[in-house]
Formats: sequence, structure tokens, C-alpha cells
Amino acid sequence: MPELVFFSGTMDCGKSTLALQIEHNRSARGLKGMIFSRDDRAGHGKLSSRLGLVTDAVEIHDGQDLYAYLVDHLSHGGRADYVIADEAQFLAEEQIDQLARVVDDLGLDVYAFGITTDFRSKLFPGSQRLVELADRVEVLQVEALCWCGARATHNARTAGGVMVVEGAQVVVGDVNQADTIGYEVLCRRHHRRRMTAASAKAAALSPDVLPVQAV
Repeated sequence: MPELVFFSGTMDCGKSTLALQIEHNRSARGLKGMIFSRDDRAGHGKLSSRLGLVTDAVEIHDGQDLYAYLVDHLSHGGRADYVIADEAQFLAEEQIDQLARVVDDLGLDVYAFGITTDFRSKLFPGSQRLVELADRVEVLQVEALCWCGARATHNARTAGGVMVVEGAQVVVGDVNQADTIGYEVLCRRHHRRRMTAASAKAAALSPDVLPVQAV
């Protein structure tokens, strides 16, 4: 039976890499996929991973009906044996409903990839709807690590290496961008303390943190 599968995890845990691997494995068997993405780090109409792999994709726009797009594609002689939707957290709830309809009415497997919560630890609407509707939710087993070495469970937005907790929910950026708006994955403890790698280093260098008595 066709399924709607949601692959979730923090940033930097290999979601887009897995999406590209699924595409490679199926295309190697003669299958043809429809690849959707939105606001990919590589630019408009791309699906890319931090390993340097990239492929073309259909850029999703606000208000776009994904089910109608697939129906139109198939009606005009196009082929789609499965669907991949990357950066699915940025989709509207109704677009997730449309992906579920692709599974139920068109009989296609849909593989959606995205992070679950934003930089404030709040659910993205698209991710919440996927959790509600998906036949399966798979948490990625390649664990991203916090700077302390613990398993990273939260996404932090940073500005100049300092964690910020206010602003628009969607601001496109990437990890390891300390001198601009970027993102860093943290464990829950350090997300709660707003302690990024940069601020932890600054604290460690401060003479007031761990005073050492001269012998």
C-alpha cells in the first residue's frame, strides 16, 4: 500500500542526503520521481545536501496546490512513480493535506523530509500536520551532536554566534554561519540556557567562570 512517510530530525542530521539517496535508489530501478522542495540552501528549484550532492526540484510556492500539480502533470503524459518533498516544515497545512491525497487518490508513495520544531522549540505547522496525517514518522538515526557532544535535539537561530529567540518563524540560513544569521543544533539543556558553541567558548575564556587559586 502507498504511504505518506515523514522523515524528521534536527538540522544537520542527513535528511536531504537521505532524500537524495531514495531518489537515486529508485531512479536506478527505472522509476521516475516528482521532487518538490522549498527554500533550499542551494537556491530556487534545488534539493541539496551538505555533502555537496544536488538535484533539480520543483520549487513550492505559497498557495500552490500540490495535488492539482501532480494531476496536471500526469494528465499531460508526465510520469511520477513516487513523490519526494524536502523542507516540508515550510509547507502550509493544506499542502500537507494535498500530499496525503496524492497517496490516497493517486496511489503514490510520498516521502516528506523536514525538521519538526523551529528555533523557539515550537512546531512548524507543516510538520505538525505531517505528524497528524503520516502513515509513518521516522526519526533519522544519524544523530547530530551539540557542541558539548550530547545528542542535539533542538535547532537554535544565531546572530554572530549568539542565540536569538525572537523573529519570524522562517528565515533561511544554514549551520556554521557564525558571522551572520545562521543555525546551530543544541541539546535541550544548552538550548534552554541559550548557550551556543561561541558563547560557551567565551564563557570558558572568562576569568570569572572558574577561578583558580594560585599555589
